[in-house]
Formats: sequence, structure tokens, C-alpha cells
Amino acid sequence: MAKERSRNENGEYRRKRSDSKVQNLKDTYPEFDGINGNTHLGTLMEKYDTDSLDGVRKALRQENKKQ
Repeated sequence: MAKERSRNENGEYRRKRSDSKVQNLKDTYPEFDGINGNTHLGTLMEKYDTDSLDGVRKALRQENKKQ
């Protein structure tokens, strides 16, 4: 089960930093298993034209369905 992300003072989830490395996300999000651990989240955000961790996860799931 994925860990609960922390929320800001408005009760919304905090945004994940774009300089986060995939190796730090693999334990929590299985969608990142096939990605090089040194890749930055921001690189994947640009590749999949999204501005959020959730958007990247959705794109990776769709990509994995096609294979």
C-alpha cells in the first residue's frame, strides 16, 4: 500500500519536487519500476507533458498497458 503523502495547511497534498529522483519514488509507486533511478521527476513531467506526479503515474500506466 502506498504511503500517505503529507498535506499543506489548506488540506491539499503537497506537490512533489521536480528534482526528485525516480530511485526515491520506486518504493512507493510501482509505475516507476522500469525507469532509470537517476532520472528526475521533472524530466518525466516534460516527456509526458504534465505538471504533477499523478500525471506522470497515469502516463506510465497507460504506456505499460500498450506493451
